[in-house]
Amino acid sequence: MHTSKKSCIFAPDLVKMTNEAAILHPVEHAFRQFERQFEQTLQSDQPILKEVLHYLLSKRGKQLRPQLVLLAAQLCRGITDKTTDTAVALELLHTASLVHDDVVDSSPLRRGHEAVHIKWTNKVAILVGDYLLARVMQLIVQVRSARILNIVAEMSAALSSGELMQLHANSTMWITEEQYYRVIEQKTACLFAACLEAGAESSGATMRQATALREFGHHLGMCFQMKDDILDYSDSDEIGKPTMGDIRDGKATLPLLIALQRATPDEQQTIRQLAEDLCHQAPHIDVFQAEQELKTFVMRYDGIRYAYRQMQMHKEKAVEALSIFHDCDSKSSLLHLLDYTINRLQ
Repeated sequence: MHTSKKSCIFAPDLVKMTNEAAILHPVEHAFRQFERQFEQTLQSDQPILKEVLHYLLSKRGKQLRPQLVLLAAQLCRGITDKTTDTAVALELLHTASLVHDDVVDSSPLRRGHEAVHIKWTNKVAILVGDYLLARVMQLIVQVRSARILNIVAEMSAALSSGELMQLHANSTMWITEEQYYRVIEQKTACLFAACLEAGAESSGATMRQATALREFGHHLGMCFQMKDDILDYSDSDEIGKPTMGDIRDGKATLPLLIALQRATPDEQQTIRQLAEDLCHQAPHIDVFQAEQELKTFVMRYDGIRYAYRQMQMHKEKAVEALSIFHDCDSKSSLLHLLDYTINRLQ
């Protein structure tokens, strides 16, 4: 059964709208159905599991990834029950990966609240993440699509590989630009790509359409992660949250890596030591001064500007990927989401 019919009436004003409701507009009804099903899926009679699942539901984010699934399906042949099941499965997988990643990274917070492993224990977090992954497989089997099953399996493997790559990179902090791209491709872009391709497949899209949407998702995901890395060098009062978190977590991202490439050997040595001292919370370091020095260094060597140019390159490729589709409200929403990703302040 189709939960909504294809709607591809061009809405030029939609592109100009700048709020999240505009992005969701073409699939709003289907998204409400997704939310109801997602909440139903996260129910349990087991006391601890019930408590943790309720906590995860109350702290969920913007749920961008299921929106991508729905928009991709709507852009092709329309949203079906398979689409909703796929959207729920991919959001569950994303949630499970965050719960597990917080354990691996020893992250105390998730979206400004205690991470599951902090509020409960590492064992509870790992087991809850495993439970969510089991629910993913139940839903994907229910979809009865070998192609969607393969998309989810490949993406799951890429996420794990990306996390291992990140762990190896963090052992030294200093990676190459090429290694940086591989990490964000596997940790972020692959999930965006999978959501769009799976959404297309759930609607019965052609191979050309599914491939184009996968390509769009890849470039959107690359932009999304690069923008996150750029925001880490903003002023905290401008974006409303702490900055320089990547350095404190032992992650050297694109703006700093490029600035280091362009610096003199003496400057490279000084900045590397400063970043490592900040990461390891060396007792002699003035945290505020160290952060300002790193930000100034990155700006002086145009690290931010370089990252913006890379984002623009991926944006252009993303727009090109969607060029096979006729203008319509779903396509406008995806293009608007691309602009929002690049221009967002948090």
